[in-house]
Amino acid sequence: MRLVILGGSGSGKSTQAQRLCRYFDIPMISTGEILREAISGDKLLPELQWSEADPRTSLSVYASLSELGYHARPYMQKGELVPDEMIVELIRIRLRQADINCDWVLEGYPRTAFQAEELDFLLDNLEQKLDWAIYLQVSEAVMVSRSLGRSLPDDQPEIVQRRVELFYDRTIPILEYYDRRRRLLTINGDQSPDMVQQNILTLLSVP
Repeated sequence: MRLVILGGSGSGKSTQAQRLCRYFDIPMISTGEILREAISGDKLLPELQWSEADPRTSLSVYASLSELGYHARPYMQKGELVPDEMIVELIRIRLRQADINCDWVLEGYPRTAFQAEELDFLLDNLEQKLDWAIYLQVSEAVMVSRSLGRSLPDDQPEIVQRRVELFYDRTIPILEYYDRRRRLLTINGDQSPDMVQQNILTLLSVP
């Protein structure tokens, strides 16, 4: 099972991604988590310790995860999207790591139509295919209130509002992209986590 979880800030993407990973016993790839770890510098995820000696496990532009975090920090602090080339490279390397086989849940990526296309190209090279893009649909008011209720350092009111604006600007084209390819499942995210998960599993035809 290869799934992408889409939705605005506070839509429950991370919660549902974690639940689906536990349900299917598959790894989760969260770009937000990876970037926050990189920026904090407190702890690097062991599977993302890149070596320049091996071109398959090294970033072509950013020599280490901490360097990627350094360059990504200004964008995240302002609520802006991290540039495509940084995120595309991050995902390219992550999907080639030893702990990732053929099944995964991807949360926080893609966030632009370009990233969605790049993901398809990458999966073609890996001889994999995306099963479904799951869109958790919630209102703008829910996005803002849920985001402000969290304790993440980048969940400040002006940053949250900027992320919501970017969501409508950048993510809607992604929904159209996957809808054209008949890979989009839309779920009402303004429900309890248990109900959202059950609706997802029903649409995935999982008993």
